[in-house]
Amino acid sequence: MKVEFAQLAGRDSDTAYNLQRALAAIAACDSDTQLVVFPETYLMGFPTIDTVAAVAEPEDGPTVQAVQRAARERNLAVVIGFAENDGGRFYNTTLLITPEGIALRYRKTHLWPSERGVFEPGDRFATCQWNGVRIGLLICYDIEFPETARALAQLGADLLIVTNGNMDPYGPTHRTAIMARAQENQALAVMVNRVGAGTGSLVFAGGSALVDPFGTLLQEAGREESQFSAELDFSQLLAARQDYRYLNDQRIRLPGNVIEHADGRRELLIP
Repeated sequence: MKVEFAQLAGRDSDTAYNLQRALAAIAACDSDTQLVVFPETYLMGFPTIDTVAAVAEPEDGPTVQAVQRAARERNLAVVIGFAENDGGRFYNTTLLITPEGIALRYRKTHLWPSERGVFEPGDRFATCQWNGVRIGLLICYDIEFPETARALAQLGADLLIVTNGNMDPYGPTHRTAIMARAQENQALAVMVNRVGAGTGSLVFAGGSALVDPFGTLLQEAGREESQFSAELDFSQLLAARQDYRYLNDQRIRLPGNVIEHADGRRELLIP
């Protein structure tokens, strides 16, 4: 599977600007690209408690619809974050959008301190089947908690996709975390981070990465804007799981009800 990493700068609470850049990045994808991944809340940036009600949109709002049209026109899938308004409740949400529509929605479960009071935390982890691969989504701070990726692994995930908004000085923290999450769950991992300046003194750290199921860093971006591609080799999953499988050998499993949906989605509800 060919994946493109859209490591871009953005503007907080400037949806029109961010959408234009996202659509341009989708249009610039190679003809054989199957999936393009953007940073955390890329479509709206990071709203504040004072701006979130004005910038957040529902899942079927005009901004997400524009991305859906672009995915359909280019016949590829898009993983992108946005500020979601669900009936007046706000979430930091990432979507997997395929040419057929929204295949998976994930609401960030572990909120960074500055997000608390702006967003509500999600209440579940989820995976879906797409192009023969079971995919799970995580967002930024989530990956600093081993249970998040383990929850996706328990739901069968072979590919972990992380939309990231990690800033200085925490770049090395996420570099270590994404390698650990891939290795301990024997899954491929794709992480795409924002770059450039944010609100106030924030500077986003870049470092978008591809990690194999052994925890080996295969590709890593610098701190500048870039759009680059990588081939995901799923035969590495078989190699990593050949002699042992952590999920089979673990003594304690995460609690929570699992919901199996008719469309192939699986959800683990947080107790």
